Amino acid sequence: MQATVALAGNPNSGKTTLFNELTGARQHVGNYPGVTVEKKEGTYTHRDFLLHVVDLPGTYSLTAYSLEEVVARDYLVNEKPEVVINIVDSSNLERNLYLAVQFLEMGIPVCIALNMIDVAKKRGIEINADKLSKLLGVPVIPTIARTGQGKTELMESAAHIVQARKRYPALKISYGDDVDRAMLTMEEEIATNGFLTDTYPVRWIALKYMEKDEQILNLGRKLNPELSTRLEAMVQKVSNHLLNTLDTYPEAMIADQRYGYINSILKQGVIYQKYDPNRLYSSDKIDKVLTNRFLGPIIMLVVIAGLFHLVFTYSAAPVGWLESFFDWLGHSLYTILPDGLLRSLIVSGIIDGVGGVLGFVPLIMFMFFGIAFLEDSGYLARVAFMLDRVFRIFGLHGSSVMAFIVSGGIAGGCAVPGVMATRTLKSPRERMATLLTVPFMNCGAKLPVFALLIAAFFARYEAAIMFGITLGAWAGALLVAKLLRVTVIKGASTPFVMELPPYRMPTFKGLAIHTWERTWQYVKKAGTVILGFSIILWAMMTFPVLPESNMAEFESRRQSLLDSVPGSVRAELQRAGTGPGLSGAALNFQKQLRQIDYAEAEAGLRHSVAGRIGTALESVSHWAGFDWRTNIALIGGFAAKEVMVSTLGTAYSLGEVDPEESGSLSMTLARDPGWSPLMALGLIVFTMFYAPCFVSVVCISKESGSWKWGAFAIVFNTLLAFGLAVLIFQTGSALGVLLS
Repeated sequence: MQATVALAGNPNSGKTTLFNELTGARQHVGNYPGVTVEKKEGTYTHRDFLLHVVDLPGTYSLTAYSLEEVVARDYLVNEKPEVVINIVDSSNLERNLYLAVQFLEMGIPVCIALNMIDVAKKRGIEINADKLSKLLGVPVIPTIARTGQGKTELMESAAHIVQARKRYPALKISYGDDVDRAMLTMEEEIATNGFLTDTYPVRWIALKYMEKDEQILNLGRKLNPELSTRLEAMVQKVSNHLLNTLDTYPEAMIADQRYGYINSILKQGVIYQKYDPNRLYSSDKIDKVLTNRFLGPIIMLVVIAGLFHLVFTYSAAPVGWLESFFDWLGHSLYTILPDGLLRSLIVSGIIDGVGGVLGFVPLIMFMFFGIAFLEDSGYLARVAFMLDRVFRIFGLHGSSVMAFIVSGGIAGGCAVPGVMATRTLKSPRERMATLLTVPFMNCGAKLPVFALLIAAFFARYEAAIMFGITLGAWAGALLVAKLLRVTVIKGASTPFVMELPPYRMPTFKGLAIHTWERTWQYVKKAGTVILGFSIILWAMMTFPVLPESNMAEFESRRQSLLDSVPGSVRAELQRAGTGPGLSGAALNFQKQLRQIDYAEAEAGLRHSVAGRIGTALESVSHWAGFDWRTNIALIGGFAAKEVMVSTLGTAYSLGEVDPEESGSLSMTLARDPGWSPLMALGLIVFTMFYAPCFVSVVCISKESGSWKWGAFAIVFNTLLAFGLAVLIFQTGSALGVLLS
């Protein structure tokens, strides 16, 4: 037998931890239709049951204030899962049961997971699960999601609900005489006209009108404008009366009555507080240090710097192994495949292109693992809390912090979900300023570029440089946000309130799943988007080929060189080939021959479409120290920042700088006389701030409601990035001249 189980709960209730514990590797991530909210699904086998588990977005309420709440509610209403498992935080039971009550008001089959029961016990909170189950009329199972305790009993209860096909009557709570009388009249009108009743319960529709739920109001106005107007008039009449008599309004009254209902249940022997409720718990004691006004920021910087040190230290060896593997693979295929376009495509376009990106998978994996640890432990929420003070100075909001972190604030995120995360911001101005600046963060796509340049020119100071890059990205984003907030996006800041979850020791299973999910997304991108762009850019760097007259000129130079070689040297080369022990004359001949090959390859690359574009841009880009090859890579970076690495790999493979040596791309750049640490630093800064990738631009345009903001992000960011790169290169060059 098969059934669908939806997991729902407040953020930080342990919902995703339970999902990972139930589904393990049997899960996949997608998006809900028509929106970019993440949809996680998996399977759980229980005896004869195959349960399809859906992890709904974390919400505090089913009133549609945010997109996540709309998505969760629409899924429950439209997909009608056989049972909803509501995960509640046992140590914050009253607040968490608010969502459970709303499920019961909809008449949804519910099973409650009384999660983090161990945390509640440490805080001296004892909960009578059986009594709570009896009073609510639904199964209540104590669980500890991170260890898997109680999951079998929980899924047995869910399977029993499915098997029994029990119908749950909608919970009816009294919301006060004024609201109740108006609701009865509204229910009668709704039932008589069959108004939205195909989808929602009658009383629930009246309740949503009373709460002024925008989604339901809009649906009602489209379906029956006349009736919707009458219902809204009834709500307005109640609102005016409550305002005049009790100085409140229907939404507040309904919330108060729900909490009153929850409180009355908890007082019936459900919960017993053994210790003083004002006592400081472990998380509070830790927060007195970690979120201290003075110590907190210092500790935060130390944690971030430590993360980078560990990532670069432990990822160096596996990154080197992968680079060596792709280098060996490229050389092997080069010797096996016949000379021609196919060999060039496979070796230069695919192996040197995509391989350059995949070589950094270990570094990306270590970075994601570290971020997952900070996130699952509850520390990232503290980072957001501390940075709110700073963000206010720059006209932003504490909620903006999470969007920055998701985008790569501690390196390794992605601007796309960062842009989406701005939906939680209530102020349109703060939201706009945030979504325009989150692309400045060091997303996972930029990491391979930074890792490449750091390995080539700053290998001794990897962690320090990466730490500086992170601080630079934050500083740049905040300064630009301030500029936007005092010019094109003026307006006052709104208050910031957020929940700080208790500290928890993350489970290895949870960390492994989170790390694998994000790393796999990176690998998939390398195998699809980056592969596609690598092939396109290879074609742009290959065609049109050199005219026959130019190729004949290089062939003539080869023949002239060959004719000038003494017979004894020819005989030596025929005997020894390219092996060791060649005489100086033979080595000199090989060097001259390879230099002709390199000159031909470079001429061909310059003659190509990409080469012509890169060369044309050199008249401007030379102010920042960028040559024509770098320009080609930067053009590729408009599609996706990782493409910069694959493009440089292809460009230097098609026309190798030093024909006598081979090695990784970082070694190639380090040996190139056209490159320098100063130029690399300018390119790092340019990469940090220039135009967001194509997908991010599309998201910015959709979220802002206008393509002009997407265009603004491209033009403004690129001009800012170029100005900073020019400033770095020219200042550094001037200082170098003065000091020499």
